Amino acid sequence: MADDLSSQIFIGADERDPLRAVQKDGRAALPKRFYKSVAVAGRDGAFAILLDDKPVRTPAGNAFALPTERAADLVSAEWRAQGEHIDPAAMPVTRLVNSGLDGVARDPQAVAADIVKYSASDLVCYRAGEPASLVDAQNTAWNPAIVFARERYGARFALGEGVMFVTQDDEAIHAIARAVAQVAPTPLKLAALHSMTTLTGSALLALMVAGGALDAEGAWTAAHVDEDHQMRLWGSDAEALARRSARFRDMQAAAALFAAL
Repeated sequence: MADDLSSQIFIGADERDPLRAVQKDGRAALPKRFYKSVAVAGRDGAFAILLDDKPVRTPAGNAFALPTERAADLVSAEWRAQGEHIDPAAMPVTRLVNSGLDGVARDPQAVAADIVKYSASDLVCYRAGEPASLVDAQNTAWNPAIVFARERYGARFALGEGVMFVTQDDEAIHAIARAVAQVAPTPLKLAALHSMTTLTGSALLALMVAGGALDAEGAWTAAHVDEDHQMRLWGSDAEALARRSARFRDMQAAAALFAAL
C-alpha cells in the first residue's frame, strides 16, 4: 500500500510542471490516515521514510530517499503530524521532495536556467522613486542583496526606477549562473532554491537564504516590502493574507530542506 500512497495523495509527476516546486490539489477529498508508525531508516547510503515499516515512494514510483538524516527527519515529522486525514497542504517538505525527485531530477538544467532568468529581472533591482517611506523601506530590505551578490559572487547588478526593464551586465548573470550550477547536481537542493526564488520573486534573496546570509523570515519580509506598504495605506485583505501565509509555509519548508541537505 505504501507504494501506491503518494500517487493517491500527491500530484503525479506527469501532472506537475517540474519548474513549480510547490503545488497541490487542495480541492481533492482528503484520504484517511491508514498508518500507525513513522520511522526513518538508513538504506543504501540514504534515508527512507517508513510507514508501518513500508517505504514511501514518490508519485512517479521513485524511491523516496533523502541524502541526510536531518532532511528525512523533516519529512517524517510531517507524516507523524497528520491526524485522522492526510492533508498534503500541511506537508510542504514532502511535496517539495516529491517535486525534486520526480520533476527537477529529470531536467535540472531547465530549473537552474529558470532561477538564473529570475536574476536577470530580479525584484530587488526595481525601485520606487516615491514616496520616501517606500524608497527607504526598499533600500533597507534590498540593498543587502545587492551587496551580497557583489561580495559573494562578484556580480554587480544595476538598479532601475519604476517598471522599465533594466538590462543587467552579462558577467553578473554569468556569476549567478555559476552559483546556481554549484547547486544543480543535487536535485533536492535545486528544487528548494527554485521554490524560494519563485516564492519571493528574487534569485538574489533565495541565494542569500541558501548561503546562510538571511533566514526565511527575513527574505519573506524583504520580498513583501511593496505589498506591506500598500497594506499600510489601504488596509489588508483577509483572503490575500491567508494565501500569503500558506506561501510562507512553503518558503519555510524550502529553506529548512535546503539547510538540512
